[in-house]
Amino acid sequence: MKNIITCLLALSVSLNAVETISKRASEIDPRAKEHPEIDFVFTDKKGKPQDMQNASVDLRVKAQGKLVIWLMGHNAALFERLNSYGLHAIQVHYANKWFGIIPAARRDDGRTLGDIRLEAATGEDHSDLVSIPQPDGMMERAFQFVKWLAKEHPEGKWKQFLSKDGKGLDWDKVIVSGASHGATTSARFAKHQKVDRVVCFCGPRDNYESWQSLPSATPGNRIFGFSHVLDGGWTGDHYCRSWEMMGLNDFGPIVNVDKSAPPYENTRRLITDADVKGDDKRAHGSVTPGGSAVKDKDGKFIHEAVWKYLFNHPVDQTGTPTAPDPDCVKDQKK
Repeated sequence: MKNIITCLLALSVSLNAVETISKRASEIDPRAKEHPEIDFVFTDKKGKPQDMQNASVDLRVKAQGKLVIWLMGHNAALFERLNSYGLHAIQVHYANKWFGIIPAARRDDGRTLGDIRLEAATGEDHSDLVSIPQPDGMMERAFQFVKWLAKEHPEGKWKQFLSKDGKGLDWDKVIVSGASHGATTSARFAKHQKVDRVVCFCGPRDNYESWQSLPSATPGNRIFGFSHVLDGGWTGDHYCRSWEMMGLNDFGPIVNVDKSAPPYENTRRLITDADVKGDDKRAHGSVTPGGSAVKDKDGKFIHEAVWKYLFNHPVDQTGTPTAPDPDCVKDQKK
């Protein structure tokens, strides 16, 4: 009986070692505001909270001392893997529902999308089309969340991600990541703010924009991308265009992960042609853990090694530089 109790206690500790914490942004920071003009609200019509933020850490795993900020809806399967790598992870709610307000004449002018993305990320005035104050931008929402976590969940050791002066995050310890528009905003933000690493799933896009070739605060060898070849962003040359404009071809060729093995020639540009039954929409989401991801005959995700590579491969280990692809259309306005 004593052995059984001991085993049950050990199991309880093991299960509780993965700490998942959720808290509404509006409860963390009273300065947080709704922006109904872009359908950015705290509750939906049924009263369900829309500003929930999520954080998780696995206390059983040796911590790397790095924080992943995920710029999409919460992905529990992804967070489980991030935590298993020794990474802390948070998902923040910030004012990013601006797509529907952009006039058609401005949408494709080559600058508007990037400016709005940067304002949504920083809470600083970069665009004349939106007004996103600092408390509603990603940077401040992430800072306030981590500060709250440091106080309310000290066992998670979140304080290590605060800057020495306590006025923001220590961005040298931060990995920004997202999928689709979240990947694009991650890359745009990293041009402006140096971070430890960027991981772009099915992105970046903004195929008429020029921000991808701007000088970058985050060195190119710290930026990783992964997409499916049937994804419209790939077939439309959006991804290859952005990757080359950001100079990722300086760090290795495009590598098909289904025909290669880690470390994938130390590249930053990863693709898959895994079977998604010809469904381009499934292809778009298949590169992240979840319902669209491809599994093997035993029901296991086939891209576990890829996800681990994207978040853990040493940034100083790079592949052989390759020339730009002449078949990748850079000027998409022609």
